[in-house]
Amino acid sequence: MVDTLNATALTGIRVLDLGQIYNGSYATMMMAMAGADVIKVEPLRGETLRGRGPASPSAFAFNFLNQNKRSITVNLKDSRGLALFKRLVPEADVVLENFAPDTMIDLGLSYDQLREINPKLIYAAGSGYGRSGQYRDYLAMDITIQAMSGVISATGSDGGDPLKTPAALCDFSGGIHLYGAVMTALFQRERTGQGQFVDVAMLDTVIPTLSTVMGAYYFGDKTVPPRNGSKHPALSMAPYNVYLARDGYVAIICTNEKHWLSMAGAMNREDLFQDPRYGSMRERAAIMSEVDAEVTAWTSVRTRAEVLAALQGAGVPSASVRDVEEVLADEHLHERGMLHETDHPDWGEMTLMNSPLNVALGNKVIPVPAPELGGANDDVYGGLLGIAAPELATLKAEGVI
Repeated sequence: MVDTLNATALTGIRVLDLGQIYNGSYATMMMAMAGADVIKVEPLRGETLRGRGPASPSAFAFNFLNQNKRSITVNLKDSRGLALFKRLVPEADVVLENFAPDTMIDLGLSYDQLREINPKLIYAAGSGYGRSGQYRDYLAMDITIQAMSGVISATGSDGGDPLKTPAALCDFSGGIHLYGAVMTALFQRERTGQGQFVDVAMLDTVIPTLSTVMGAYYFGDKTVPPRNGSKHPALSMAPYNVYLARDGYVAIICTNEKHWLSMAGAMNREDLFQDPRYGSMRERAAIMSEVDAEVTAWTSVRTRAEVLAALQGAGVPSASVRDVEEVLADEHLHERGMLHETDHPDWGEMTLMNSPLNVALGNKVIPVPAPELGGANDDVYGGLLGIAAPELATLKAEGVI
């Protein structure tokens, strides 16, 4: 019987990972943590995120995003480097990149060229706006996609400036969908025997997250809704907000009448049961400021733990507003395996993240820190391609690898 706790779904799948920063690297990190042999293909100085330095905040992200991968270096602007990469393509199931749309075409490594070498190849391209359409060549980063998608416009306080969320929402949403698209293409290849081109745009992946804001637009006489802080985007639910506690803030939401009745009971405010102005979600939303004031009067004299004990015990959705230090120390996340401790050879003790998919599937994978730049050159070029040591030494001396 197979031990499902240690089974890795992608064992036997090899990925040539040209991903950089967050988008592509997150997709291939999930593949690596699911057992794929992910070969990170880097320029001689390392990919952009690695290049920001070992003591920068980016070092944490780089180490997290590149766990369980191998690293090789190659100069793709050198004809010999191109030839090396093309020799690897028949050994791969997936080539993944998130460069500007024409980068690989200009190098002579387009999907059409690579599928001639390997017809079963899945070529996955992540970009801001996709490889078609009028925005195709727009330069894109997380903040620009937040802007174009409507996320920034919808974020902030009423009357205040539009705000970017600090979460790299678009980069990681793009990476998640890139992973899903590759898995779908691999599954289809099992049926057809054919590879395909996968085109994932960050903008496409973020648009669905604005569905509530779009609903507020359509059912609000097609008027763009104002920014509402932490309130419901359509101002149609109350309580629905972040509320002051004695030692911070708590988030509380009542999505139905049962939640509200349980909340009023937890607050020992049975009088609200009889007040017709609080009789339905619509009526409470109409006096949202008053509802929020009643809730704040109750939460503000209690600690977050006291608020949660009362509300969670009553079946009311609620949570502490936590900072990153509290999250990294969260026992629940450590027990589930989402967070794990590592002793990095350069950076010391550090809490890193697992792949959420591994947690979901119960896979027990020992995380390996991000690889040294070019650390697998001998294994891949020498072992996989059979290039002799003297030739490898020449390629290194001449700046090809």
